[in-house]
Amino acid sequence: MNDRAPAPGGLGLIEALVNSLNIETGADSLETEAGRAAFGLAETEVAAARELREALRAACLAHAGHPPHRATTPLDELLSAAPLLVTVAPGDGAAALRPARPETLTSRVAAAIASAVADGTWLRLKACEAPDCHWAYYDRSPAGRSRWCSMSVCGARAKMRTYRARRGTPPS
Repeated sequence: MNDRAPAPGGLGLIEALVNSLNIETGADSLETEAGRAAFGLAETEVAAARELREALRAACLAHAGHPPHRATTPLDELLSAAPLLVTVAPGDGAAALRPARPETLTSRVAAAIASAVADGTWLRLKACEAPDCHWAYYDRSPAGRSRWCSMSVCGARAKMRTYRARRGTPPS
């Protein structure tokens, strides 16, 4: 959908999950066996994954300063079912957060968020402001103020709508 590089580290998992639904076309990769396999999901886990996906999309929209796209279960409520453990390496004493249940998608997402918060990248994962898109992307701009997943597609459309509105030209 966009021409941006994937999000770094564990944020790539979250970006891929949010982008597993193409809002414009309605295509949901979680409906396919290959799409579920990409996240290690059984067919019975799809409903929960979709709920998690939309809560993550709402968080990404919030990171970009946009209201939620629809009512969702609060992300912190979903993540409360995914405890993290602090592990300390005996050799060098390095500490890390690990999912208590790494086999679950929610636990892997929780660990990715915790890691991204620790390294300061969580707020850079955003969702496109275009209502027919809301594609997740990682904002690498110096000021952290990107608004669209793709300037050449969603950004151009938004700017053209604004231009036409100023000129009184009906949108096409």
